Amino acid sequence: SPETIGEVFDLLQEIPDAVAWVGLYLPDPEDLQEVADLFGLHELAVEDAIRAHQRSKLEHYGDTIFVVLRAALYLDETEEIEFGELHIFRGKNFVITVRHGRSPDLAVVFHRMEADPQMLALGTEGIAYSILDTVVDGYAPVLEGLATDVAEIEDQVFMSSPGVSRRIYELSQEIVEFHDAVRPLRAIVAGLAESFGQHEVAEELHAYLRDVADHAARALDRIEGFRVTLRDVLALN
Repeated sequence: SPETIGEVFDLLQEIPDAVAWVGLYLPDPEDLQEVADLFGLHELAVEDAIRAHQRSKLEHYGDTIFVVLRAALYLDETEEIEFGELHIFRGKNFVITVRHGRSPDLAVVFHRMEADPQMLALGTEGIAYSILDTVVDGYAPVLEGLATDVAEIEDQVFMSSPGVSRRIYELSQEIVEFHDAVRPLRAIVAGLAESFGQHEVAEELHAYLRDVADHAARALDRIEGFRVTLRDVLALN
């Protein structure tokens, strides 16, 4: 655990097989620019990471891949989805993450990597996969919370509860935003798989990516189901 970004960069030059993960949370533009200057990050990607509020996407900048993921956290007390935004720069021997929001909890990923030497041995590809897998796994409790909300709304409609139209509208807006966060994941997974193939990563990691893609597709199917149900319920109401 080097104490400065400069020390991280120097160690990477000294140790050929080393891999660094630099995690930043709501960084000041000056701090992120220092990292960008050392690691040669593209200015357009850095600008996206500073401003946030980006759509989920994957972009190539030379030898560096830039990924934006939208994490989600379901808040029971307000029946709302809280979205977090995560920016990932993956190079040959470094991963830089810039987090905006409480989710995802990357400490979980860090400790899981430490406990799994085989995954850690896959270097930056293993780190990138583990982060993506954690974000997608985080969608499951959000889907369950939405399912409960939709079921309650159906009951309210048949009971002619006042204010149900507003609740339908507000939940529909949440689901649209969730849909926009999940829909690009298929292309993101495909882009990562292609880049992993260029670095002779173990076939096992490609299998893991296919599993993430499957989970994302199932999440998208459920979200589409919620949208149809709410549309029908609104018409009935």
